[in-house]
Amino acid sequence: MLTLGVISDTHVPDRVRELDPQVLRIFCAANVAAILHAGDVSGPRVLTQLEEVAPVYAVRGNRDWLQLGPLPKIRRLNFEGVTIGLAHGHGDWKKYLADKPYFYRYGYHPERLLPRLLATFPEAQVIVFGHGHTSLNRWENGQLLFNPGSPHLPDIKHTTRSLGLLHITAAGVVEGEIVELGKKG
Repeated sequence: MLTLGVISDTHVPDRVRELDPQVLRIFCAANVAAILHAGDVSGPRVLTQLEEVAPVYAVRGNRDWLQLGPLPKIRRLNFEGVTIGLAHGHGDWKKYLADKPYFYRYGYHPERLLPRLLATFPEAQVIVFGHGHTSLNRWENGQLLFNPGSPHLPDIKHTTRSLGLLHITAAGVVEGEIVELGKKG
């Protein structure tokens, strides 16, 4: 079995000072073959720390334009024959700005992002995304929709910080796992 570490919305150093040490311990203990970062890294130091554990595949989030602008907006990856689409989920700036008032008024709902992610990755067996700081591990029409949440800043309506693991068997069977880190402090 191959295990991938999945993380998003670390926001180091723009909103928190450093990567929670639990992250590296969990990924090491799981013996991850690679780490997928679904954006809002915020600074390159996080990627360097994660690369000490395993190769990192990252995409650019809405907070990564300054220091991590060269990161791609989306990635199509393949592990053990399983196609994985990786994106932050905010879409282009027009969609991001249109979503802001909705999220402020009604709260974060992944259903607002899912149509654009499904349209971007119709062939993917797994779609990994971030942006909402809320974990999601749900199969829909034969695709696993997987958001690891945030290890530092959970959505205000959710109190648990989290990251994720994707387990892929040699036969190409995928299982997502959300790992809760608990309340901060």
